[in-house]
Amino acid sequence: MASPDTLQRRGLMFILSSPSGAGKTTIARKLLAHDAEIRMSVSVTTRPPRPGEVDGQDYIFASQAEFDRMVEDGQFLEWATVFGNSYGTPKAQVKAGIREGQDFLFDIDWQGTQQLYQKMETDVVRVFLLPPSIDELRRRLTGRGTDPAEVIQSRMDRARAEISHWDGYDYVIVNDDIEACFAKVCEILAAERMKRARQTGLIGFVRGLMTD
Repeated sequence: MASPDTLQRRGLMFILSSPSGAGKTTIARKLLAHDAEIRMSVSVTTRPPRPGEVDGQDYIFASQAEFDRMVEDGQFLEWATVFGNSYGTPKAQVKAGIREGQDFLFDIDWQGTQQLYQKMETDVVRVFLLPPSIDELRRRLTGRGTDPAEVIQSRMDRARAEISHWDGYDYVIVNDDIEACFAKVCEILAAERMKRARQTGLIGFVRGLMTD
């Protein structure tokens, strides 16, 4: 008989959202390096590749016409336009992976989160990261040294809009310490994997216990 630790389970869609500068990219990278059972959902985007990005690995790069055609064909679980570029989550690969027990990590905003939850409610786990303060968020954005003042202000305005949707998430963590925040994210993921509804192999396992 299978061990309870190796029972078949349904995968999940683990969403990390935060305003820019609140740490979701850092936490996502740490999670992917730490946990072999979860992989990043690869989005389709119309923005041009950045140096070092690989098509099909970091993003699936498409023209706006190709993207619009995919929208019309219903190929996305969610899609949105952010800062003039479109992003979308391919439906087929995610649904197939979840059936096979694959966990997917999503780095998306509240609009994408809402769309995913409406379509895949029981498979979605929503985590929102908050900065310890608005002043600290501005300091982090300024400290990157990559954006002019008007872009930073635009990101700050967007950050306040993002933060206003904190109550649309299952879990909210204040990221005032990156290691403590990461530990909490790992605890959430572990607990969600153990939910009875996701343990699809439990029925057969329990029946075996009762008939042995």
